[in-house]
Amino acid sequence: MTTHDSDAPAEPAGRRHEPDLRHMTRINLRPIASPMPLGFYTVAIASVIVGCFQLGVFEDGARQAVGLTILPAFILQLLVSFFAFGARDVLAATLMACFAGLWLATSLNLVTDVPGSMRVLGVLNAVFALFAVLMASVASRKRALWLVLCAAVPRFAVAALFNLTEAAWVGTLSGVLGLLLAAVALYTAFALMLEDMRGEEVLPIGRSGPAHQAVEGDLSVQLRNLERQAGVRRTL
Repeated sequence: MTTHDSDAPAEPAGRRHEPDLRHMTRINLRPIASPMPLGFYTVAIASVIVGCFQLGVFEDGARQAVGLTILPAFILQLLVSFFAFGARDVLAATLMACFAGLWLATSLNLVTDVPGSMRVLGVLNAVFALFAVLMASVASRKRALWLVLCAAVPRFAVAALFNLTEAAWVGTLSGVLGLLLAAVALYTAFALMLEDMRGEEVLPIGRSGPAHQAVEGDLSVQLRNLERQAGVRRTL
């Protein structure tokens, strides 16, 4: 005969009792190096090539050469996005993946030079500028990303205008803004590399909020809201 404890509280119908799992919780680490310096260096190098092309630094007929030169940026930034997703940094992963798609589309259009490619690139750059605005609005506490996004917004907005109008002065402005974006991305990448090598912030990048705590906070700070993180909660 099965006996029941009359003092045990009754459970609501349809609700299954789950034991306290805190004593069985384990934290497994899969450390990876930060992929962001590579991502920002790639943005910088590709932006320099395209910026110099728009400024007329290269000889006539360099369109296809520029397209082939920036094609590796697609592969590198896609790789950065993959590792950023693995590090559970959705902002960085999304930004790098979209940059990868942008470089691939730009490269293919420059190489093939099909009819209407400039106007198509104009629309693409305009949409990317809008995407960068939306990303910047939620990335203010991750200053490294935010700085790059703030430089990317005017650069791709003006690039879109140049692709749609083909006005020479707009192309020159787009090239200058491309070099400015490259400078910001280079500084950010170098600052992150120095920080990783020395274990402390050397060049300021203005972290605040959770991004600052992730670097400067102790273990108790890192474990806040752990139960709400992906891989712990039931659904994304």
